[in-house]
Amino acid sequence: MVIKNYYKALVFTAISTTSALGVISTSQASNTAHMKLAGLTSQPIGHYNYCKQYSSDCKIKAKSITPPKLTRERWKDMVEINSYSNSTIEPVTDMEGFGVEEFWTYPKSIGDCEDYVLMKRHMLMQRGWPASSLLITVVLQPNGEGHAVLTVRTNRADYILDNLSDKIKQWDNTEYTYLKRQSAKYSGHWTTIVDRRIKPNS
Repeated sequence: MVIKNYYKALVFTAISTTSALGVISTSQASNTAHMKLAGLTSQPIGHYNYCKQYSSDCKIKAKSITPPKLTRERWKDMVEINSYSNSTIEPVTDMEGFGVEEFWTYPKSIGDCEDYVLMKRHMLMQRGWPASSLLITVVLQPNGEGHAVLTVRTNRADYILDNLSDKIKQWDNTEYTYLKRQSAKYSGHWTTIVDRRIKPNS
């Protein structure tokens, strides 16, 4: 997929550099910084249908699932791409945009939460990130509604890229209840997330 105006993301360089310095020099990973996982679970129907169209993206087997080291450059990647996607794509429901309940695709101008995730994942992979560290994740919002975010695995923590916020947080510092995510080992499989945290306040 070709992302038009890809290099507009560079306008966020100053923001990302500042953020990187703060995270790398002062952040202390908690003992819940990485998600705890259980066994394999069901694949979301939207991802199942997406895989019919983009089968190669759902057959990626990782040679290693060791999370990459978080560097200033990688933090900059995360901030730029999260902000760029959030500001470029207009949020609409799948029913509003495509006339169906669940339709996962790469967005061009409009998209639902999972479409933002697919865009961010693709753009980070273009910058050299391994697929095993970029995992589509299904959560519940505090109001009980379903939502999708991108989990970015690093050696320091699992971070969340979210179309509802330009601020990147560790997964354990969000208010979501985490249900399942793509397997780091094989991109067509999904694993259960064991989320027993006490949710942070707003």
